[in-house]
Amino acid sequence: MQMLEKTSYDKMIENYSDGKYMLFFTADWCPDCRFIKPVMPEIEKEFSDYTWVTVDRDENIDLVMEMGIMGIPSFVALDNGKEIGRFNNGDRKTRKEVEDFVNSLN
Repeated sequence: MQMLEKTSYDKMIENYSDGKYMLFFTADWCPDCRFIKPVMPEIEKEFSDYTWVTVDRDENIDLVMEMGIMGIPSFVALDNGKEIGRFNNGDRKTRKEVEDFVNSLN
């Protein structure tokens, strides 16, 4: 999984304007994020048509605000720089819920 350095929304869209990307919004202090992290490598492998990018909520708070991310962990799917879906709330997410979300995009 790639790690997104501190960036703005415009720069992020510019960087991810070619191909399919899944942004994973997280933070080290977040217990619900720590719950899903152990299965993330398996989810990434299952959905390898996406490039998975970790976005640290605290390091990218301006981006989080611009994108309206209301809780973590959250996922935002981009296809050629356009948002095609999001799984965005403050609830704990299971592997099945993440897989169902990604499957719903196709």
